[in-house]
Amino acid sequence: MKREGDGLTPIGAWAVRAVYYRADRIARPRGGVRTVRLAPEDGWCDAPDDRNYNRRVRHPYPASAERLWRDDGLYDVIVVLGFNDRPRRRGRGSAIFMHVARPGFRPTAGCVALRLPDLLRLIERLGTHGIVRVEG
Repeated sequence: MKREGDGLTPIGAWAVRAVYYRADRIARPRGGVRTVRLAPEDGWCDAPDDRNYNRRVRHPYPASAERLWRDDGLYDVIVVLGFNDRPRRRGRGSAIFMHVARPGFRPTAGCVALRLPDLLRLIERLGTHGIVRVEG
């Protein structure tokens, strides 16, 4: 069973909730999914005991929260997957995204990573109610 911080990508079919993107680096991704421009203060709470666990937050934030505005380009485009969000279960995993892969496809902390052109092509093909299936 998926747990916060275990580094595992959850297996299953996950609804696409939104696409976040860095408008200062790339154009708005095309497709049917709701898109949201990232801002420097955007974050994602990964503190299981916090009321905003596995939700977008604004920095500075009093609990542990990953920064979505990154210098390394990995989060220039983020596809938010509907893992552990409806309902949210504390400690069962947060911030499961599809995002840009690291050079050499080095492992993520549980996300799905693709080359930027492939990620943008996939987003174009997602309808308004897209589903992403992750298989083991």
